[in-house]
Amino acid sequence: MPHSNETSDLLDAIAKILLRSFVLGCAFLLLWFGVYLFAGDTLYRLNSGLFGISQHEMNVLHFYGIALVKIFVFVFFLFPYVAIRLVLRGRIT
Repeated sequence: MPHSNETSDLLDAIAKILLRSFVLGCAFLLLWFGVYLFAGDTLYRLNSGLFGISQHEMNVLHFYGIALVKIFVFVFFLFPYVAIRLVLRGRIT
């Protein structure tokens, strides 16, 4: 079933938005990892006084937070982008 031009244009625009969102999500993850890697002690000093958490708890929170955001970025931005591109190419009917 061929797509109309309006549908193809809409899907193409959505795909571009999803790709940009994926790139921004990856940039956010890299920034978070960089701040955690290079300023982890400063983050710990700031947050341990406010929340009373240990260094281990802080590390676990950052690890799980980064993992959760990474999963969300892939599931909600990359996978739909790939699916839309496959539909536009006509590989999936």
